[in-house]
Formats: sequence, C-alpha cells, structure tokens
Amino acid sequence: MALFGLHDHNLIALDKSFPETKFNARGNRVKLTGPAEEVETATKVIEGMIELLNRKSKVAEDDVNTLVNLKSGESTANRPQIHTLDGASGDTIIHTHNGEAITAKTPGQRRIVQSSTENDIVFAIGPAGTGKTYTSVALAVQALKDRKVRKIILARPAVEAGENLGFLPGDLKEKIDPYLRPLYDALEDMIDRDRLELHLAKNIIEIAPLAYMRGRTLNNAFVILDEAQNATNTQMKMFLTRIGFNSRAIITGDITQTDLPRRQESGLISIQKILQDIDGIDFVYLGEEDVVRHKLVRDIINAYEKFEGKNKK
Repeated sequence: MALFGLHDHNLIALDKSFPETKFNARGNRVKLTGPAEEVETATKVIEGMIELLNRKSKVAEDDVNTLVNLKSGESTANRPQIHTLDGASGDTIIHTHNGEAITAKTPGQRRIVQSSTENDIVFAIGPAGTGKTYTSVALAVQALKDRKVRKIILARPAVEAGENLGFLPGDLKEKIDPYLRPLYDALEDMIDRDRLELHLAKNIIEIAPLAYMRGRTLNNAFVILDEAQNATNTQMKMFLTRIGFNSRAIITGDITQTDLPRRQESGLISIQKILQDIDGIDFVYLGEEDVVRHKLVRDIINAYEKFEGKNKK
C-alpha cells in the first residue's frame, strides 16, 4: 500500500501515464504488458518509486508524476537516470527538521545546485512549478547551517499580480507579508518554527521587499531575489550592486509572467544580454520538463506556449 498508494492511486496514475501498458498487481508483484519501450520506461519509474520509498515512509502521487515527467522528457543517452530523484546519487541538498531529504528532483534543479557551487551569481529562469525558489532557499539554508555565510536575505518585488489590492489594513509588516508569503512557506518546510522565529528576530534570516535593499552592502550573505521578472532595470542593477564580500546570490523568475506595466521592461529580460560571458555569473534555464507540481501544470504551460506562439506569428 505504501508503494501503490491508498486504493492503488499511484498504480492508477501509472496506468494513465502509460495508456498502452497494462499493470496487473498481485500481492507484492506487478506484471507489465505492452510495447517494449513503454514497458521499459514504466519499469524504471516503478524502480524509482521503490528507491524513493526506501528513503521515505510513502510515495505520493505527485512523486509518481514527477518520475513520469522526468523519464518521459529524457533521452537515455544524455540524461541522468531516473533513480537520482531519491537523492541517493548526491542530489540531496538538505534534510528538514523532520529528517526528510530535500533533493534536486529534476535536471534543471540539479543545474541550479551545480551552478551555485561554481558561480557567485546565478540566474534561474523558468516557468512556474519548476522549483526555482524552493531549490534556492534550500541551498541558502544549507550554506547557513554549514556556516559558509552568516545570514540569508530573501527579497521580492512587491508587485500585485494583475489586480489592484487597494488599501491593506495593519502595520507595514502586515501590509508587505502577503507578497513574501511563499518565501516563509519554503523556510517553514526546512527549519523548525522556534529556530526560524529566532533567526528572523535576530536578522540572521531576513525577508524583505526589493525596495528595502537600496543603500545596503550585503557581506557574508546568501541573497535570493525571487520573482525577479517583476524587477525593473533600475531595481535589478540596484540589487546586483548590493552584493558584497563572501556573498552568493540566486535570482529566480519567469519571464513569461511579468506583472509590470506594459511599457516597463523587465530587468530579468534585459539582464540576459547585459551580463553575458562574465566569469562568476551563470544563467540556468528550466523548462516544462522540470515542472514538479500537479501534472496539469505542465499541460497548461504547453498550451500557453502554443497559444502565444500562434499570436506572435
């Protein structure tokens, strides 16, 4: 039940993902019948599920979908094997306070991890659901635990996503917190609540709007700028010139979802041309094959890309 899920939900997910293959489960054995190539792929997915189960107490349907997405998008000649999802091949970034391993689950996430070890500034650009922010926060927390940095600074442009929220009640922190909530969510997964509150109180971990970065020099820090597609050219330059000694930065964003006014260019778009071929700065691009959210998110991204491509033509 731990492997196939309650009421065989995971097995049903496999059946939907491999329509030409028949899955027949009896006891602790499962028989696969179908086209050789699809059976081989499905077998590797099940092997990945077993390896994942050895590290966790259960396998969720989202894990199955992630394994299927990874395998369906890879070429066996030039892609990592599917077993790397469980972190056994060195993809574990950090362990949560509950002992659960946070791993680089996709090729794009692994490129972020690798690039961050080799470069001081990394731009991670890709669609929603590819784990850009989560992976970056995990790297920052690990760097803090290893005492490679003294603090973590997480910044986001406080830009409304296509709607006017008007006046928000409360003090300044209460007005700004809704924009920064995704960063808090990621941290709460990795650090127990008491320690996180202590780090926040002592400014060891600082979460702030991008506008608050002006005039500062960030030394001995791991700095993350999230949702950078909503930073203007001026803000992007301001942020990048804050980086001080012994500091590392990851800038994440989705250039297809800019919430800036139409006539205002995104700093994340223009920065790709400005900072080309500079040692110590790297650009990592993630695609729909790196999406680790609900399987429909991948289909939605594909549908929008096709629609926008037709409109451009």
